[in-house]
Amino acid sequence: MIMLELTVPPTLLALTGLLLGSVVGSFLNVVILRLPMMLQAEWSRESRLFLGLDPFPEEPISLSTPRSRCPDCGTAIKAIHNIPILSYCYLRGRCSACRNPISMQYPIVEIATGLITAYLLTSYELTLQTFCSIIFSYALIVLAVIDLREKLLPDQITLPLLWLGLILNLNGVFVGIEDAVIGALLGYLPLWLLFWLFKWITGKEGMGYGDFKLNAAIGAWLGWQMIPAVILLSSLLGILVACCGILFAGRDKNIPFAFGPYLCISGWITMQWGEDIFSYLAYLSF
Repeated sequence: MIMLELTVPPTLLALTGLLLGSVVGSFLNVVILRLPMMLQAEWSRESRLFLGLDPFPEEPISLSTPRSRCPDCGTAIKAIHNIPILSYCYLRGRCSACRNPISMQYPIVEIATGLITAYLLTSYELTLQTFCSIIFSYALIVLAVIDLREKLLPDQITLPLLWLGLILNLNGVFVGIEDAVIGALLGYLPLWLLFWLFKWITGKEGMGYGDFKLNAAIGAWLGWQMIPAVILLSSLLGILVACCGILFAGRDKNIPFAFGPYLCISGWITMQWGEDIFSYLAYLSF
């Protein structure tokens, strides 16, 4: 493990983490919003080409262009109104032009990213593992919110995340490479088998392939030992939230819900406290 020989006061680390994390969170919001739009535009273009139709004239969209704008009135957002968290508070959660509400997603993602970055920087030594944990956390945030919004876990994130986990664990950053490879397999296969079993019994698809790939990526980072805890915890969270939605919010039980956010939350919790969870369960078993 690579140790960075730096001595930084915890308070400075926390402030740096909050500032850096909130800025990164602002960029993550761009990815969350635009990546599905980019994929939709690509799928539309490919479909029309396959059918021999002329593509629609569309404004090119990427993570950097066009400039951010209000989704309601189309007004370009000024740079001063793009300051993470502070701009939302200054504008009182409304567009400066049309005064329509701004989604709470933006400050929530920025605050969560800042707090997670500060926590990881102050709770652990400044090692390669710590910085990789921060990257892993950012990816999980993006995947969780995209799946919550779009019911989609893009291969453009899950597959690189899987390969990055395997590459890092070639040098044992989190676990040995054998544990990482088995973790990827164990992360994918049980959910894949459950998918086909559920489909065979009910004729319906209970989850998407993105869930398998995400769980495989978590296994590649954390090792096969953590996969049972991730699956169990995510299932319990999903059941709890679904039941609360049906009982207290009147949610239709036949409407599918995104499972990815619960995998992301469980993967992050297991990354932080997986060994403590196993120790506690072992203690209870005696």
